[in-house]
Amino acid sequence: METTRQQKVARLIQKEMADMFQTEAHLINKHNLITVTGVRVSKDLSIARIFVSVFATKEKQQTIDMLEDKNKEIRYKLGQRIKHQLRVVPEIMFVLDDTLDYIENIENLLKN
Repeated sequence: METTRQQKVARLIQKEMADMFQTEAHLINKHNLITVTGVRVSKDLSIARIFVSVFATKEKQQTIDMLEDKNKEIRYKLGQRIKHQLRVVPEIMFVLDDTLDYIENIENLLKN
């Protein structure tokens, strides 16, 4: 069970990361659509796991690897956006959220 503080920090990071992916497309591949589906923050607020869905590509893991390669730059930009709300910017980890693919697969199986 997450505390209220964890939930607030997670919502803040999710909002800022989604905005960052929309406005600063040069951080990522311009041909992919990346959606932030959720954020989980550790109890001490030092680690944030950012769950992302990747659309318009077959190489989803490659996109996640690219985000991990640019982790320091993305974390710096995130810190610039949330510097007045948080004292320490958490370490960020990107996790591929494949729930939409799973749902699509189930729907296809039910149709057949």
